[in-house]
Amino acid sequence: MVELVEVTKAYGEPGGAGAVSVLKGITLKIEPGRSVVIVGPSGCGKSTLLNIIGGLDHPTSGHVLLDGRDLAGLNDEELARIRNRQIGFVFQLHHLLPQCTVLENVLIPTLAERDGSSRNEVRERAKALLARVGLEDRTSYRPGELSGGQRQRVAVARALINTPKLLLADEPTGSLDESTSQSIAELLAELNRDQGVTLVVVTHSRELAARIGHVMELRGGTLRDRGQS
Repeated sequence: MVELVEVTKAYGEPGGAGAVSVLKGITLKIEPGRSVVIVGPSGCGKSTLLNIIGGLDHPTSGHVLLDGRDLAGLNDEELARIRNRQIGFVFQLHHLLPQCTVLENVLIPTLAERDGSSRNEVRERAKALLARVGLEDRTSYRPGELSGGQRQRVAVARALINTPKLLLADEPTGSLDESTSQSIAELLAELNRDQGVTLVVVTHSRELAARIGHVMELRGGTLRDRGQS
């Protein structure tokens, strides 16, 4: 599903005095349907690595393959389509549009598509996803009327609306209390188990890592296998 081959990321002029190397030869292979958690201290490059996997950022060197396709060989339009159709993103901040209802926020990723899908079918899929995350009675609410955990659940439903093969989550519980964090962690684990969505989560939370799957640690720019949580 996902393969990284000798991926590096550096900021600044290569070899210059101010150059900062964040990722150093990362090689990683994630099979379809697997769940992987990447842990490490703040500032170690976890989010950078996740953004490179998702095609939001480019490596300085190396290759990122999604279903065998090297993302480096794609133009901006092709990358955007892959991100919209094959990858779902969940961030620490939910990034919901405050003026839109819960249902409208979930439907936003579908607006760019021209595949002829029935609007009614898409709306029904959105409602089903909201029911799946326990928000079937909140479809007409706006984000300001929801709790932090509910807003993050809307973000998860939005990430799944285009039935992605890969779900990337960047500190998805970082701004939530302990009880709500546990609920979101359980939801992500269930989605991976029940729907077969390949899941990659980056977090500094050992508690979240323990609930989800195989743990990798990013430290000093290199990735180490910590095994099953």
